[in-house]
Amino acid sequence: MFNQLFQDLFPLPNAAREKLFARFECIELKKGDYLIKEGDYSSSLFVIESGLIRQYAWSKKGEFTQWIGTANHFVTDLTSFIFDIPSKWNFQCISDCCIYRLSKFDYQKMESEIMEWNKFEKAFLAKCFSAMEQRIADFICLTAEERYQHYFEHYKLLFHQVPLQYIASVLGMSPETLSRIRAKISS
Repeated sequence: MFNQLFQDLFPLPNAAREKLFARFECIELKKGDYLIKEGDYSSSLFVIESGLIRQYAWSKKGEFTQWIGTANHFVTDLTSFIFDIPSKWNFQCISDCCIYRLSKFDYQKMESEIMEWNKFEKAFLAKCFSAMEQRIADFICLTAEERYQHYFEHYKLLFHQVPLQYIASVLGMSPETLSRIRAKISS
């Protein structure tokens, strides 16, 4: 699965892939553990092998969940990682997780060690930008019901694995609105 993620993003020659994979460290985290806390500097890029990670922050209205990461997703506060500024986000395991970690030092070292690294990094950043752009478009163009249906199609299993309040927050709605939409669609 880990290998496939990189192949899907940008196929690397075997030697380059082996060099990259050798830099990743496999770590096990427990439910409730944090990868990054608000105010910390994001000094690693993570790839989820198994488990769920929630990206959240606080506003005047309370806690809100931006994203829920599942297996085969990259995780980091990209702005903090790239620009060396404190994170505005918390990244917390909402289940036990097996994660691969690549330090920022090793990430930067790849540029001189893997000839194709700049193409890989460009593809990675484009994928991040594309996901953000799609999320914005969904919030602008789709109704709450359409956002729910789209999310449910893509992340059906999450509805049985995480509190629905997290999903409601990701979708930009209250838990009550989510419940009304689910009841309407189920009937």
